[in-house]
Amino acid sequence: MKLTNEMGLPQPFVDAATSDHEYTPKRYSVTAVLKGTREAILQRRHDGEIEQDVSDMVWAIFGSAVHGILEKSQETESQLKENWLSVDMGDGYELSGIFDLYDDSTGTVTDYKTATAWKVVFGEFDDWKKQTMCYVWMLRQIGFENARRGEIVAMLKDHSKTKAKADHTYPQHPVFRIGWDFTDEELEECGKALKEKFEEIRRCEQLPDDELPMCTEEERWHKADKWAVMKEGRKSAVKLYDSEQEAQERADKEGEKFYVEHRPGDDQKCRDYCAACEFCAHYRELVGRK
Repeated sequence: MKLTNEMGLPQPFVDAATSDHEYTPKRYSVTAVLKGTREAILQRRHDGEIEQDVSDMVWAIFGSAVHGILEKSQETESQLKENWLSVDMGDGYELSGIFDLYDDSTGTVTDYKTATAWKVVFGEFDDWKKQTMCYVWMLRQIGFENARRGEIVAMLKDHSKTKAKADHTYPQHPVFRIGWDFTDEELEECGKALKEKFEEIRRCEQLPDDELPMCTEEERWHKADKWAVMKEGRKSAVKLYDSEQEAQERADKEGEKFYVEHRPGDDQKCRDYCAACEFCAHYRELVGRK
């Protein structure tokens, strides 16, 4: 990845954002395989062409700083800290990952995160659950049979004490903890899904960019089209509907001052958070580029 520094930030800031990471052929990390196959392959294929400004990496730097402090702690006899794992996925392919802490006495993998308070408010934890489940599955593959639980300890970078006092549904502390106990059946399904993912990666690595399989709606953070019933003189919608027909029926029922407004859906991951977007035909179509 090519780093730019459009704001002319001090060199220590640039150094903190700089990484000497190089992709290893046939080795994919847990975070990579949880992305869409198109995104994962494009990011590796065009790594030397992708540009990112250091000013856009502030939260990555913040997260690295948090990890750097926490990893200085001394683990107990039953704990492993900041360990790199690799599991053979066949045909020379490897699944790799680094977990922050594993305690064999409880069978718990703990990963530290930095996150927004709104992630907690909206309960968007599927990505955390999948990631820790992969780590538990990997630990079992290398002999840690006690591994069975995943846990996230998240530092909420935008936590507000004022909001916490006023709203009991808002996270009450700037640290949030959540965990999941995985059954043998869930872990078996996880392993099956990972093997299928690597089979797809093997098939797709030789395909041209534009022939790579489209990322799923979930992987694109897709928001579907909506139709808003509006009232003259009012800025907000009376109600949102998933279909134009339902919205029009409601507007007709309400009277002549009501009308329907189409609100197109969007793929937020593609538009704002995919590093390889410039090399993706879907993104170019999304933003009106050829």
